[in-house]
Amino acid sequence: MIQKQTKKNVIKGIIYITSTFNNTIVTITDEKGNPIVIGSCGMHGFSGTRKSTPYAATVTTETALKKAGEKFGFQTADVYVKGIGPGREASLRAVKASKVDINRIIDITPVPHNGVRPPKIRRV
Repeated sequence: MIQKQTKKNVIKGIIYITSTFNNTIVTITDEKGNPIVIGSCGMHGFSGTRKSTPYAATVTTETALKKAGEKFGFQTADVYVKGIGPGREASLRAVKASKVDINRIIDITPVPHNGVRPPKIRRV
């Protein structure tokens, strides 16, 4: 039997923005963390060095938010930002410019505490 897929309404959710030096990935999830929409700069026709531009991050974020709004009725979100790439600020500006209400913006970039273990002492 083929089951008909029901339309799922996700009004509140979480937006994860991962910005690296090579790409920007936007994941929109429900409150439990199940992904509903995923967007990457490569998915929108950007390749090579153009993937790591602020414009590519803006296009990716806007498209993901529009898709979440149309398909799931997405309205309110917490934003988690990770990484220090060039698309970080641009994607945040795109989220602020959209119709989505933002509860909070949290930076979850990992910070090294002690660094890697130093090499053993060289004996000649």
